[in-house]
Amino acid sequence: MFTGIIEAFGNITAIERTGTNVHFTVSSPISHEMKVDQSVSHNGTCLTVVALGDDWHRVTAIEETLQRTNLGQLGVGSLVNLERAMRANARLDGHIVQGHVDLTGICTEVQVLDGSWIYSFEYPFQREYLLVDKGSICVNGVSLTVVKPDVSEGEKGRFSVAIIPYTFEHTNFKNLKKGDAVNLEFDVIGKYVARHLAAYTHQ
Repeated sequence: MFTGIIEAFGNITAIERTGTNVHFTVSSPISHEMKVDQSVSHNGTCLTVVALGDDWHRVTAIEETLQRTNLGQLGVGSLVNLERAMRANARLDGHIVQGHVDLTGICTEVQVLDGSWIYSFEYPFQREYLLVDKGSICVNGVSLTVVKPDVSEGEKGRFSVAIIPYTFEHTNFKNLKKGDAVNLEFDVIGKYVARHLAAYTHQ
């Protein structure tokens, strides 16, 4: 389990393919603190560390992961947001994040304000993926607060998030532009509520 509070950037230094699997070698300032078989969130995707060096680690993404996330669109030199699994005795500073990406969304607008940024996104709407105003959403592994969710048109869900300077500088939001794909994980509590209500209404 994760919290959506990013620890560090990871820089992808090598990409290797074996069948339908993709192996990413990632250089980061926290790689030396990891261990093989540890779960680490990469852009919000929970991946297992399979190899380590002094300042790098390697993870493997299978075909299902590549189809559901934006990892398949990354290249050498791409920056990924990294977070190790939370400690049981740690503060939950963000929200409960599983590292299980639901789907990808597309950045539709970036507004530069005086001291902050507003990023807008759209995604294929599905009823189990609930959004509420001022609720939580995980975008590329970052725990954020939903602003103005809109599913009125039915086919596309839309929402925005506000980014403060610290988040802008310490996540890959600073490289995010219109048209880029992002990993979205919706609030797990909301997903359970939606599933329960769906079962109830179909009785």
